[in-house]
Amino acid sequence: MSGVPLVLIVEDDELLRSRLAAAFRSRGLEVAEAATTEEAERWLSADVPEFVVLDLRVPSAGGLSLISRFKEADAETKIVVLTGYGSITTTVEAVKRGATQYLSKPANADEILAAFGAPVVEPSDVTLGGPMSLDRVEWEYINRVLASCGGSISEAARLLRLHRRSLQRKLSRYAPK
Repeated sequence: MSGVPLVLIVEDDELLRSRLAAAFRSRGLEVAEAATTEEAERWLSADVPEFVVLDLRVPSAGGLSLISRFKEADAETKIVVLTGYGSITTTVEAVKRGATQYLSKPANADEILAAFGAPVVEPSDVTLGGPMSLDRVEWEYINRVLASCGGSISEAARLLRLHRRSLQRKLSRYAPK
């Protein structure tokens, strides 16, 4: 290795992944890219990165499952989780598993680099400013139930007494502001 920190970008959106990779390279960092959890795990066996930018909804097993794997490989690895579907439940879960920070998309390279250097977020520090809208409360509740079901859409739909497709539609939309 060249002594230059390695940043692994685990993101299924090819355009975003390539733009972040170019931005990190222009800042003098070594960059690796992965579009799936399988590709990210191959990097674990080859070279554990110092920094990981991790999409929460990466295909296959999902981003949350990778956090523990990276931390087991090297406890010093800093992980910034990116998502367009942010919720308190997923934020707390990511931080509990070892994520350094949690950013909502869109996030640029400067924001991500700042998050790598920021103090580690503690699960008790995760809050939303001000009162939540009814849509936001519903979004948080759905995500809490989904997390309790291990991510199983069918099980969560049964517990929420929703049709599976209705739940999928609610989850496919961005979280309410």
